[in-house]
Amino acid sequence: MHKIEISAEIDLLSENKRLAEKNREFLAKNGIRAINIMGAIGSGKTLLIEKTVDSLREYKFGVILGDVICRADYERVKKHDVKVEPINTGKECHLDAHLISHVIEGFDDVDVILIENVGNLVCPVDFDLGEDFRVVMVSVTEGDDVVEKHPEIFRLADVIIINKISLADAVEADVEKMVRDAKRVNGRALILKTDLKKDIGFDEWLDFVRRVVQK
Repeated sequence: MHKIEISAEIDLLSENKRLAEKNREFLAKNGIRAINIMGAIGSGKTLLIEKTVDSLREYKFGVILGDVICRADYERVKKHDVKVEPINTGKECHLDAHLISHVIEGFDDVDVILIENVGNLVCPVDFDLGEDFRVVMVSVTEGDDVVEKHPEIFRLADVIIINKISLADAVEADVEKMVRDAKRVNGRALILKTDLKKDIGFDEWLDFVRRVVQK
């Protein structure tokens, strides 16, 4: 039984990889950059998207929101005059390439697609969506050991955002420990220390997005 389960998982990931490559081909053909934003519930993913599309009006954004039920986030984001598509994953705890393939064809006229993945640090790890960049966002309120407890998702990240740093003292979190842990797991990632509600570190994020679009 154990061997059957392993075989099924391999087949699932292989099919996901095939569909991710098709997604990647579609994005490249249409000159679109896609950014997969992952992180736990409450880390600040939706706020990051809202502030980004408001701050970079020179680019045309599309937003794909994934959650078990994403009505609340959808209502938030659609107020920002941006093309947005919700994906309700039901019992699934991550987006996958198949789900993304159903919606990206409606985004063929945008410069950048921001994808908000389902809120956790475990399930999305193995599922390539066809994106160009992976972003992992955590909050100091999750504890300063969150990076060392979830190394795999950080190892694969292009950008690691440590958010809500203004609350670090209140929750007794060591931000520099989180930075050290991130660098130890992934020495190539861009690491940003932010507090989105206070605009701390946000300009550095915007610079990253601009570089992505201009490549």
